[in-house]
Amino acid sequence: MHTDPATTANDPPRRNFFKQVVTGALTAVVGVVPGLAGLMVIFDPLRRREQASGDALPVTRLGSLPADGVPRRFRVYADRRDAWNTYKQIPIGAVFLRRTEDGSITALNAACPHAGCSVGFSDKNGGYLCPCHDSEFTVEGKIAVASSPSPRALDALEVEVRDNEEVWVKFMNFQPGHKERHPVA
Repeated sequence: MHTDPATTANDPPRRNFFKQVVTGALTAVVGVVPGLAGLMVIFDPLRRREQASGDALPVTRLGSLPADGVPRRFRVYADRRDAWNTYKQIPIGAVFLRRTEDGSITALNAACPHAGCSVGFSDKNGGYLCPCHDSEFTVEGKIAVASSPSPRALDALEVEVRDNEEVWVKFMNFQPGHKERHPVA
């Protein structure tokens, strides 16, 4: 077994002995259980904890939301990690942000709860429309027409304004087609 004289020269003999015993034991375990090291590499992604769904993410600046009550669409970006790669600032969804005259800000997920299609805002109708199956929603995100195929209203999200200028949203996607909201993991 190779030891670095610079590292071990200043260590008390007991500590040096302990390091050698632990290193030897770990080497023996990996040698006795073939594939243990490989299994540790394979299952490593399960031990990692990527950014939790629902963490607040920066979306825009407060100045880009006029107080006219008309929703504005913004993409949401986040770092994502798969088993062995990290992807920086990729689009993970979109939100509609709306600031009213009283200064309150609301956020709605831009995915239709019926089938997950991306909804748009219609100035003409004053509400949201889904191009896939004609679901209609009010400016507040409620179902506008009783015959709408959407099982629920647009999904509202939590908003926070930080430093009086940054708009952050606790972004989550939800499973489409259900009456209740089920977060997508």
